[in-house]
Amino acid sequence: MSDLSIVSYDGAPAARGTLGSRINRSLLIQIAIAVVTIVVVFAPIVPLLYQSFIDRPLYENDAILTGKNYVNLLSSPTILEVLWNTTLVVVLTTVIAQVIGTVLAILIGRTDLPGRSFLGDLILLPMYLSSLVLAFGWFIAYGPSGYITAWFASSFGGAPWNLYSVAGMALIGGISQAPLAFLYCQASTALSDPSLEQAARSCGAGPMRTLWSVTMPMLLPAIVSSGILNATSALEGLAIPLIFGQPAGITVFTTFLYEQGIVSPRPDYGLVATTATFMLILVVALVFLQNRILRNASRYISVTGKVNKPKMFELGPYRWLVFAIVAGYALLFCVAPMVFLVLRSLVPVLSPLMPVWKFLTMQYLVEVFTVENYQRSIVNTLLISFFGGIFGTLYVALVALVSERSSFRLGGPLKYIALFPRAVPGLIAGMGFFYAMTFLPGMSLLQNSIWLLAIAYVMRYIPTGYGSISPSLMQIGPGIDRAAKVSGADWWTTTHSILLPIMRPALFACFSLLFIQFLKEYTVALFLFSPDTEVMGVTLLRRWGQGEVARVAALSTVQMFITISVIYLMRRIFGVKFYG
Repeated sequence: MSDLSIVSYDGAPAARGTLGSRINRSLLIQIAIAVVTIVVVFAPIVPLLYQSFIDRPLYENDAILTGKNYVNLLSSPTILEVLWNTTLVVVLTTVIAQVIGTVLAILIGRTDLPGRSFLGDLILLPMYLSSLVLAFGWFIAYGPSGYITAWFASSFGGAPWNLYSVAGMALIGGISQAPLAFLYCQASTALSDPSLEQAARSCGAGPMRTLWSVTMPMLLPAIVSSGILNATSALEGLAIPLIFGQPAGITVFTTFLYEQGIVSPRPDYGLVATTATFMLILVVALVFLQNRILRNASRYISVTGKVNKPKMFELGPYRWLVFAIVAGYALLFCVAPMVFLVLRSLVPVLSPLMPVWKFLTMQYLVEVFTVENYQRSIVNTLLISFFGGIFGTLYVALVALVSERSSFRLGGPLKYIALFPRAVPGLIAGMGFFYAMTFLPGMSLLQNSIWLLAIAYVMRYIPTGYGSISPSLMQIGPGIDRAAKVSGADWWTTTHSILLPIMRPALFACFSLLFIQFLKEYTVALFLFSPDTEVMGVTLLRRWGQGEVARVAALSTVQMFITISVIYLMRRIFGVKFYG
């Protein structure tokens, strides 16, 4: 009996007399991480759901449970119109994004199109920038008084497009979200087995028939997956409906929540919470649908071993014509809105009827760095992005390690809890944290601080960070953990001394992704900011509402420059790929 060894919670040999300490340290850390995750994820959800079932605001006493809010919501003619508008925008946006993204993925990934790499970088540009900045760029270039619209009208007697419409909103959203479909489909085309296409050709099928009958069906998982993600993004998007829908009286769920919950002097908290809950259910249903559709995705697997590189489709005499079409698309819809946004920050008025060079001024850009309000919003954004990115990276890494590299019994459920925020739109996350400040003990201590924003941002983007770290963990063999345990190390020692150092490249990638996402984020902050905690997105919306287009363009230009600079540096120094 004297030779029997004691085994710790994580399976490592433990010395006599230290069993309690070895169990407690690893287990308590794992429990703490699980509890923090549960609190962070569900703290904004529970008060929101509760508010939708009571007859008065959360901060008032003697609330009575009722289903009246849901009855009022479902019987309201206004909400039916909102639902119809939202459905149209989401469906049209998704269809446009999937068609454009899939076609471009095939042209750039599977044909001999000239300049494919350069064109691919231009097409991905909208994915890197804030949706708010993109919307401003489209307004300045193609809006009713936009530069290109005015030039087209003066040259041809009128512009054939109207962005103040459901179709216009869907067009902007579809082009802005096409890069996601492009990436998913391009990755799928690169992995397709060329033997299937060769077999089709040997049976007499031409290039187009092969493409339609063999290549396209193999893209179905990528099309469906990116399509549901794009539908979710269209459902929770605020910038485009606010800038192009609201002036035309077109209200969708997000603008309804914005108007009733933020702009209204007397918000109906019950109606707002109920609408947010309904929207949350729709997003959760979309995510669930994605998982159900792709659960049998194994039937689309074509790469099972060594395969040759897929043969490129030859465009023949149409090669340069297709190049001109793709290049024109990239320049007109991906580059031009940003170019005109920058130009607008340099002139008091931007019009094709007046030469730009005669009115150039640095006044608006100088104001961004000298006026206290702008300075504060930039500093707050950078602080949240940097420190929130560091905290978020370490926290998400620990969640992933507990879920996938420990014997913690709740590791599996913890992973699903951590991934749940992908179904929580930013506007609803911010609203939920706003309610949580009056509902949960201790939350009020964070009120009017940028740290509340940082926590809300981290909650919103846990799935993004998890997705960048999880593949790295899969590449680290379990033998390392076993060797550490044999040497007497418990889970925590193995984690901070061995696994985290090995994961350093993935941690840099996670930090970079979170930094960029936090830099672009604004919807979470709309319910949580105070005059001292404004972030750049909130300042942009407020200045836009006051009609200060040149100053909005200047601050947007600064945010765009910071974003592109960070992406360039992270790609050059750490090789980070910003594909999410």
